[in-house]
Amino acid sequence: MSDPVPRPAPRPPGTFKLGTIAGSEVLVSSSWFLIAGLIAILMAPQVELVEPGLGAGKYVAGLAFAVILYGSVLLHEASHALMARRYGFTVQSITLHFLGGMTSIEGEARTPRQEFWIAVVGPLTSLAVGAVGVGLWFVTPDGLLLMAVQGLAGANLLVGILNLVPGLPLDGGRVLKAAVWRATGNVHRGTLAAGWGGRITAGLVLLWPLFQEEVLGRPPDVIDFVLAIVIASFLWSGATAAMASARLRARLPALRARELARRTLAVPDDLPLAEAVRRAQEAEAGSIVTVTTGGRPVGVVNEAALLATPPERRPWVAVSTVARTLDEGLQLPVGIDGEELVMAINRTPAAEYVLVEEDGSVYGVLSTADVDRAFRQ
Repeated sequence: MSDPVPRPAPRPPGTFKLGTIAGSEVLVSSSWFLIAGLIAILMAPQVELVEPGLGAGKYVAGLAFAVILYGSVLLHEASHALMARRYGFTVQSITLHFLGGMTSIEGEARTPRQEFWIAVVGPLTSLAVGAVGVGLWFVTPDGLLLMAVQGLAGANLLVGILNLVPGLPLDGGRVLKAAVWRATGNVHRGTLAAGWGGRITAGLVLLWPLFQEEVLGRPPDVIDFVLAIVIASFLWSGATAAMASARLRARLPALRARELARRTLAVPDDLPLAEAVRRAQEAEAGSIVTVTTGGRPVGVVNEAALLATPPERRPWVAVSTVARTLDEGLQLPVGIDGEELVMAINRTPAAEYVLVEEDGSVYGVLSTADVDRAFRQ
């Protein structure tokens, strides 16, 4: 399968384009500059110890370390993007932000195998970068370069390990989702299990400062509590959103176009509107489709346009004047259902769609309002 070409999408506010990787935009969030500055300030004392006398240059060295660190985050996210593209998904963008990075992939994994490999390749990449850093550690001379190698090795090993924690929205959560999905055959159960894993992880992160002194021998400060709250909030909100989405998706299989179709009357497009309405009422049809002499559907009568036409004018206008031309996407196979149906409606928003059998004959008309009503029920 050839790689799909990403469709242009509105750039998220507060982001800047850095470049392109494998056809996907690399964006940097404005929040990244905040964390990069914070890293530069926190690293400055260590830089001063390793290389005294740099003056303001110690902050530049700290900023360089932040850039190197986020370069490894970019590798982590790029591995997700490349694996997703290998499976035929469109990758819209890779965004670097203050908590790390995010890869925007269009669509959902179709099998547990796809879910597993798209998720696990990121942490594996971080662990590989960390392992390379450990190897360089022993051959790099003392100084700022060694400090950068040590930091890069430690940060990537930490990121790789933490991302394997089995809870959404972490990569390990998607690995757990894939495992439960494969074991039960139900993707929604997998998402819910991984979502609860994310919530439990968020609770543990929130409690971490209380045990930090016992584990690390260093009492927590204000920054430790703030970071714990920010990270726990991120994990909790991501897990909760994933669980809510899973519950909605679990209801999608009940949406079947064939069962929701309205009885339809097919008429020639030059038939007077009044006669078309009379025939529809007589047949107790809920919609009217215009067809060619060969029976091929070419339009669907717009109910709003029909009601807006005064009864006294209807005998003098053709039914085609109130029919919407069947552009691409407005004609759907009658067997479409579930998530595929919802995606088709989202791709080409309209009030009504003509449902056709495999031989091209008209089966009925699907109203978006009927789909919405069935979904809410």
